[in-house]
This record gives sequence, structure tokens and C-alpha cells, in this order.
Amino acid sequence: MKDLYEVLGVNKDASDSEIKAAYRKLALKWHPDKHQGDKDAEQKFKEMNMAYEVLSDKKKRQQYDTFGSAGGAGGYGVGSGGFGGFNGAGFDFSGFSDGAGNFADIFESFFNGGMGGSRGNRRKKSGAMRGNDIEAHVKITFEEAVFGCEKELEITKPDVCKNCKGSGVEQGSSIITCPTCRGTGEIRSVRNTILGQIATSSTCDECGGEGKVPEKKCGVCHGTTRVRTKENVKVRIPAGVDNGSTIRLSGKGEGGVKNGPSGDLYITLQVSPHKNFVRDGYDIHSEAEIHLVQAVLGAEIAIETIHGKEKIAIPAGTEDGKVFKLKEKGIQKINTDGKGDHLVKVRIKIPSKLSGKEKELYAELAKEAKVEVKKGGVFW
Repeated sequence: MKDLYEVLGVNKDASDSEIKAAYRKLALKWHPDKHQGDKDAEQKFKEMNMAYEVLSDKKKRQQYDTFGSAGGAGGYGVGSGGFGGFNGAGFDFSGFSDGAGNFADIFESFFNGGMGGSRGNRRKKSGAMRGNDIEAHVKITFEEAVFGCEKELEITKPDVCKNCKGSGVEQGSSIITCPTCRGTGEIRSVRNTILGQIATSSTCDECGGEGKVPEKKCGVCHGTTRVRTKENVKVRIPAGVDNGSTIRLSGKGEGGVKNGPSGDLYITLQVSPHKNFVRDGYDIHSEAEIHLVQAVLGAEIAIETIHGKEKIAIPAGTEDGKVFKLKEKGIQKINTDGKGDHLVKVRIKIPSKLSGKEKELYAELAKEAKVEVKKGGVFW
């Protein structure tokens, strides 16, 4: 028996947005289209859908947190051996059998219209369904993130079959009543149990519970209404985006099932680092070297920014590591007219070699400043 929070990989105090994000990530990872024929992946997909159905509903989640059961969630956790809340309360009927199925199935028949009643409320809904969201990653340069750009990417996804326009029916053919269930959408059966005869019903596998099937299935999608396609998608990346930013393209995800709406495409951006600049929010940091004489006497130097060269004044007596701000020479702020700043840290470069003239001048300077120097040092 698995805890619903563990299934989605979130804490019990997770917010609605955290639960949704975890579900979306798992849905992309375990979707059956990516693991065709993999029963384990199919089971994980069912479990995470069941967990999300409960935890995304405030009323069901409160009931689950309080009693360990959420009604339609099928008990106290995913994969429970019992049914409803009975197993969690300590009643496990899995060891009792009537020869055709276990005892829990008999009770389920009663509480879903047993003793000849219908279980139509369990009928599978297989009409129009929204397509799944999909995720893609796009790499862009530092400059493209700063100034914005347009990218084109190729997306492979299940999309609406153009041959049948999402109906699953071959052109020239029509929809007919399902011959297996005769239009009821259910297959009914009667079995003998220790409690007497019990009538049960299950969703018709042929029509998926709809009661109607194609007279002839589409020769392209084979009645599934969708086919895997490749689509070139253009995306406009706005100025100011950062590494990890996500852009949503509505309706560019997987095509809907049976004319349902398409899902969305989420594009996650991966920004390459710059060799000279470091980004901090909308600000940019860089370093500039200045000569020892410039630090002592002051100077005006040119600084490279993303907007071109800018000049800054170095006052006399500047210390190593001092930071100068170039206001609004940073990155464009998304959805505003403002920009960040460019912050320059100066580094004082100490000369390692001197010419003869420079040695004389430094010696005179030491004498004037009454500073003792050692001959034979790095400068001599």
C-alpha cells in the first residue's frame, strides 16, 4: 500500500502548485506513449494519476489526510489489497475466495449496485479528452537571453490524425452500434457466490464504454484518433529571461483524443554562461584591471558592457576590490521599461617587471615618501 504523497514525491504539507508540478513532471516521464508495452510504466502512470486525482481536490485531500481514505481514490493508498476504507481499518478480505474471485469483489458488487443492480456509475468515460502537456529544452546564449530572440524547434508528439480528423473512422465509413455490448457500453455477467447470484457489469473493451464503434477503423491511426507527428514550432523568447525560465505555448502539446483540446508545450530555457559577465537577477557583474599608478593618481577607463563600451572615473586613492555601478546598464526587466545595473569591481595590477626609467622613478618615489625598499627585489 503506497502513500499518495510518496507516489507523487511530495511532502504532506506540499502546496497545490507543488503537487501540480510534481504530477506534470511524472506524467511526462511515465506516459505510456514513451514506454509502449512496459507494464511497470503503465502501473506507475495509473498510480500517479490516482494520487493526483485525490491530492488536487481539496475536499478529497482533507478526507485522505484525516481518515486515510478519499472515497473514489480506492482506499487508503495506491495499490491497496482491500477496497474502500475497509482494508485500512484492519479488515482484509483478500484471503477469502468464492472460487471465481476474492471476497472483496463480492462486497464491491453490493456497494456498486449488486444483487442484480447495475454498475453503470463505473462506466469508462472515453469521449473527448484533452491532450497531455509536453516539455522541451532549448539552449540559448547569454546575449540571446539578455536581448531576446526567436527559436525554431522540432517537436515529436501524438497529434490528431488528419486522415480521419480525430474520429477514428475511415473516410467513407460511419459510426455504428457496438456489436459486442449492443450499444450499452457494458458487458454484464452473472456468477454464483456464497451470497447467492450476483450480477456484475464491466466496461466494454470493444467500444470503451461508448456503445458505438467505427464501421471501419481509420487505416492511418487504426481507430486511435491520433498518430505520432513532427512539428516545427517557432517560439519568441523575450528579453530578460534567465536560466531555467519556462515559456508556455498554449495548444502546442499533444493533440486531444476524439476532438478534445490539445495540451500545452512548456519550453525550459538553458542559458550558456558568459566568459566575462556574471548575471545576478537583472544585474551584471564584471571585473576590470587598472594600473597601480591609475589607482594612486586617478584615471578614466573604458568598461565593456552588454550595451557597448562605457567610461567610468577612477578617483585618486582607489583601493583594490572597489565596486563601481553603471546604472541601468544591465539586463532588461521582463514586462517593464527598467533595466538592472552593471557592477564593476576594479583589480589593481602590480607590475612584475620595470624598465630602467621606471625603476628610477619608483626609487625617487620611495625616497620622497621616506619608504625603505630592498635592492635586489622584484624590481631590481
